[in-house]
Amino acid sequence: MPLIQVHATELSFSVLEETRAAYSSDRISWEIAKLETYHPITSFEMVVCCEVLEHLEDPIRGLQALSDFGARWYLLSVPIEPLWRILNMMRGAYLKDFGNSPGHIQHWSKASFVRLVSSYFEVVEMKNPMPWTMLLCQPRS
Repeated sequence: MPLIQVHATELSFSVLEETRAAYSSDRISWEIAKLETYHPITSFEMVVCCEVLEHLEDPIRGLQALSDFGARWYLLSVPIEPLWRILNMMRGAYLKDFGNSPGHIQHWSKASFVRLVSSYFEVVEMKNPMPWTMLLCQPRS
């Protein structure tokens, strides 16, 4: 079985450096990149995009960019709304923002996230480990 190679991207240099220090490996490469304008120079078997789309001004552009990567598999996740906010408020977090986490500008229920993603990908499987919606997808034929 071949070893897995991972290419990780991040917007924040400090977060990238912190993560690189915690997960040092010659099988992981790192890059500062913005999803909406990222053009990988290599192809991927799987793209994992977790906890990203809810931060984008234009999540449709993000999904278009992902579909351009040409991967065989995509794993996408976002928080389930309004459950995410309710859980935050129950733990006393972000009360002045009604439980909305910093930077979350998009909000989806399970059904609305599946509808959005289905415009660009075939949803193969959905899982809901609380409080997230996770979709395993393939490119549309």
